[in-house]
Amino acid sequence: MELLTHKSISGPEIIALCDPAAFTTSVGWFVNTGARDESPELAGVSHFLEHMVFKGTKRRSAEQVNSELDHLGAQSNAFTSEESTVFHACVLPECQDQAVDLLTDIMRPSLREEDFQTERQVVLEEIAMYDDQPPYGAMERAMELFFGEHSLGRRVLGTTETVSEMTIEQMVQYHKQRYTLDNMILVASGKVDFQRLVEQTESLVGSWRGRSSPRQTHLPKFGISSEIIERQASHQQYTVKIWPGVGCNDPSRYALRLLASVIADESGSRLFWELIDTGLAETAALWPQFFQECGCIVGYLCCAPEDTEENTDIIQRVFQQVIDEGVTQRELDLARNKIVSSLILSDERPSNRLFALGQSWLARKRYDPLDAVLARYAAVTPDELREVAVQTLSPTPTTVQVVHVE
Repeated sequence: MELLTHKSISGPEIIALCDPAAFTTSVGWFVNTGARDESPELAGVSHFLEHMVFKGTKRRSAEQVNSELDHLGAQSNAFTSEESTVFHACVLPECQDQAVDLLTDIMRPSLREEDFQTERQVVLEEIAMYDDQPPYGAMERAMELFFGEHSLGRRVLGTTETVSEMTIEQMVQYHKQRYTLDNMILVASGKVDFQRLVEQTESLVGSWRGRSSPRQTHLPKFGISSEIIERQASHQQYTVKIWPGVGCNDPSRYALRLLASVIADESGSRLFWELIDTGLAETAALWPQFFQECGCIVGYLCCAPEDTEENTDIIQRVFQQVIDEGVTQRELDLARNKIVSSLILSDERPSNRLFALGQSWLARKRYDPLDAVLARYAAVTPDELREVAVQTLSPTPTTVQVVHVE
């Protein structure tokens, strides 16, 4: 495989991980914008705009956009997070031109008032759906309490209030400010005709704006608080806890991923044997989330209400043992084998390489090949896991519980 990059004065940055032996081509626009780039009153506009992108352009109606995707036989989708919005498709190599043309065209949607009002109801239904299913908004509320006034506390979907009050004029302005040449990257992987990709893309984006306002970053003041959400629909009890983590460029992120696997992987971890294998809990999970200047660790427990207190004590005991005594070499080796196997299997598909390349470029302006990443996991020691456990799991977490009420 060969990493190729291109950046002209008047064009977007284009990067590709080219594999002549691949049978597919994956391509996507990675936009450096997400929930954290929104003002409080526009919470949810990035995700709402993701929906609107597929509602038609000057050259294509909404029906034509979807029909063309079907005609290409493309596996396509889009998603929005706190820090990025991504539109992608995986096609046969002979369809590269069509896929690039379509994806680039929808980056300049028509944003019509009629479509906006219709899609608003779709987004409101999505918000209501997530609020009506476990853990009933506990994850989003815990993030709000943990990050406080910091922009990372914004809900990706927004709220019923912010989406209901949003106007099409506000969305148009947000699109102009964030979907600019310097804030978007075209990424490709698999069997890619890179010269053609560059030529075609630059011809398509000639009239695009070039500059956006840089993202404002600063370390948050992490909150420490507890809250209970009462739900009649809930018969299990749900607990979400959040601790401070590390940023997406922190060298200790590899140790933190391994630590989460040792403690709460879905098989063979400490909490698996303590809670899942014994039937005390339905779910006991722990995972890190990495952002530009900071991060967090999310813990999630789902169990019968009468078992919550005992399970919470067990989890705290497991954490304290790791903080006091560290982990064994055998536990580290098992966690490392799981993560390494997952990375290698994922790297076999161009579509997976697309996301690894795009997100790495947004975060670091570079791509670390798989062998370099594997070497970093191989270098982690048990002492490093203990150090990162002391750093991240010692502070008092923010806690949100969902309890059943009659």
